Amino acid sequence: MQKSLNVLDFERSLMELDKNICAYESAASERGEDYTAVIEDLKKSRQRLLAEIFANLTPWDEVLLARKTERPYSLDYIGLIFDDFTELHGDRLFSDDQSIVCGPARINGRNVMVIGQQKGRDLKERALRNFGYPRPDAYRKALRMMKLAEKVRLPVICLIDCPGADTNLGSEERGISSAIAVNLMEMSVLATPIIAAVIGEGGSGGALGIAVADRILILEHAVYSVIPPEGCAAILETFGRDPGRKDEAAAALRVTAKSALEFGIIDEILPEPLGGAHHDIDATAATLKEAILRHLRNLDKLSTDNLLEQRYAKFRNMGIFDEIVPPTPSPASGEGWGEG
Repeated sequence: MQKSLNVLDFERSLMELDKNICAYESAASERGEDYTAVIEDLKKSRQRLLAEIFANLTPWDEVLLARKTERPYSLDYIGLIFDDFTELHGDRLFSDDQSIVCGPARINGRNVMVIGQQKGRDLKERALRNFGYPRPDAYRKALRMMKLAEKVRLPVICLIDCPGADTNLGSEERGISSAIAVNLMEMSVLATPIIAAVIGEGGSGGALGIAVADRILILEHAVYSVIPPEGCAAILETFGRDPGRKDEAAAALRVTAKSALEFGIIDEILPEPLGGAHHDIDATAATLKEAILRHLRNLDKLSTDNLLEQRYAKFRNMGIFDEIVPPTPSPASGEGWGEG
């Protein structure tokens, strides 16, 4: 049973059961007494409680689960899914931003280009990865790898997990908005298959900068949103501009995987083990690998022209809008033409 580094509120009752199970197991070992029946009853109770909790998660619970530090990060999945990953560095303009890792790899013997947003677990790695907030240099590095993949005809696999793009002064000075916008434009016409998977947080433009893809997958307890709930609550009068109302904002934003599928933002939800991806990392990686291979096989059937046409149509059809056509002015009446 994996030890939790940060226990969420809805997990506390589970933690109490875990303590009881461990206590009985220790007592059985130290005293030589048979507590098998008690331990089995506690484990069954835990499993029932776990299923009940995860059947009733709120959108804010899903946000907290997506941010949980025990969840697998991009490098975890890369190590389990791909072979011969070779990380390439630098944007050839300013620096090597390590909040995004990139490089060629192999999946079931097939060459691909892997791009993943990477958070850190301890304080030192978090600082190295800029706490998961990519700077402009990270997006330019990612685009450099995508263009290389296009040149040598490699599919691109993107793993998305960031709270948002970096908005500090240095990133603004170096054009964070421009870097993301260029990636959106270039990915829309990149002449090679692109598969993106949201594995944790899919935060705003920070996620979208590597998410213009032919197939967009999302893990069951990942989230995908235009803004973090705290930021939404802080700026909208609807929530009194109170970041403490983040749970209400999360519900209004429809951040969950189910909502993203309902709105046509993503193509497939990938199931996680009961309790979340961190409870069985190998099983989650196997599910993600199978989905990547399956979608690659389907995309292989398309010509480059059809691939790009379908990618354009996919994103063009997202959202709901009304188009207002202004009335045509009548030359005879002079209406709308001005005078003199």
